[in-house]
Amino acid sequence: MTRKRIIYGILTLLVVAIIGGVIYLNSLLPIITGYAAKNLCSAVFISGRDAKDVEAVDLNFSFIKYTSNEVDTIEKSVTSHFLWSSSKAIYREGFGTTLIRGISEEALRKITFPVNKNSVYSQDTINWPLGDVVTDSATGIDKVALGVISKELMRDSSSYHGNAFAFIVLHNGTPVVEAYKPKFNKKTKLLSWSMAKSFTNAMAGILVRQGKWKIDQPVGIEEWKSDDRSKITINDLLQMQSGLYWNEDYGNRSSVNVMLHCENDMSRYAFDQPLKYPVGTFWYYSSGTANIVSYLIRKQFGNDSLYYAFAQTELFNKTGMPDAIFEVDPTGLMVGSSYLYATARDYARFGLLYQNDGMFNGERILPEGWVKYTTSGASASKGEYGSLFWLNKAKTFPSVPENMYFCDGHDGQRIFILPTQKLVVVVLGYSPLSKGGMDCDRLLKDIINTL
Repeated sequence: MTRKRIIYGILTLLVVAIIGGVIYLNSLLPIITGYAAKNLCSAVFISGRDAKDVEAVDLNFSFIKYTSNEVDTIEKSVTSHFLWSSSKAIYREGFGTTLIRGISEEALRKITFPVNKNSVYSQDTINWPLGDVVTDSATGIDKVALGVISKELMRDSSSYHGNAFAFIVLHNGTPVVEAYKPKFNKKTKLLSWSMAKSFTNAMAGILVRQGKWKIDQPVGIEEWKSDDRSKITINDLLQMQSGLYWNEDYGNRSSVNVMLHCENDMSRYAFDQPLKYPVGTFWYYSSGTANIVSYLIRKQFGNDSLYYAFAQTELFNKTGMPDAIFEVDPTGLMVGSSYLYATARDYARFGLLYQNDGMFNGERILPEGWVKYTTSGASASKGEYGSLFWLNKAKTFPSVPENMYFCDGHDGQRIFILPTQKLVVVVLGYSPLSKGGMDCDRLLKDIINTL
């Protein structure tokens, strides 16, 4: 009898473990298929990349590589399947790609982008930085040595490691080297991942310059009024010190994965999180926080036409990136944490905006002092983080000056701004830490040595 009980007990535990495993796997399936559908759809219909190449590189990891993906070039959509689950993402002009969650495809397609995205000027005919006509001017940097670095970086077996698609360096505001892997060029729009957070910082700064925001005042979200979340300020959100619960682990069913791949309303998912730490006392990197800021930006406008026009006219058009695309969630929120598509030159222009203290092409875009605020360390971050920008005060890159600051994307997308050397360095591609990452410390050191 005792032996039978042991066997029954083991079988029961085994059944429970199997059921639990199936339940957990089932909870991961929307993330697996959602990730594949969303990213493949954007890569094909925004970046103009070949689907097979994207599957072989960007989607070739974990369970994602086992998805079966259907690309429909007529309706501009991607449907991804894995086991008993599937997800669909659709491309819409102006909005970019949106994963269908909590709304029908028919309803989503009826929503059209309310802003004229036609370029207000032809970049092919006007000079840098607003346009793409670059004169070959001397800036005091060794361009031959930079050319050697760029060729090495673009090699498949580069000693810098990683997989760079695009590379550009500005010195004294002028492009001095530019390189692309085959199938990519200066017109290719590439994914920002979390560099989008720094663009959200810029939009916040513009609202401050316009007198619409004071960052030290509580944000006033209705759902927070009855608890300690009412103390959270815009500054707390920008510096990732809100105290809200969050899990940024990309390897499981975490907060960030649920928000990006399962939720209809990303900002609501983020601001519905409970308070875990006293406001302003604990630093934790949170994509949810950036989407709360994006939600607050949206609230400033009476309708979405004004909301989208704000990003287009006040940031993109004025900084030489009129064709940039800030993708939206199903509710229409610009995904300020993760989903911006722009060219390597656009990202370099953005770095130049901050290097020039918020001025671009002779016009003030960000308020005076905003860059200084942005690059001042969040009190609990130990010098690692400012306001939606990463800092080098903690010497993350030991060969690089401490006053360097940067935008950092999940798969190794970076905009490095080196004020002392008057350098902006942009590296885009697929170089996730899970696959070893890129040796950016060595890359930056080599670039500095060309001065």
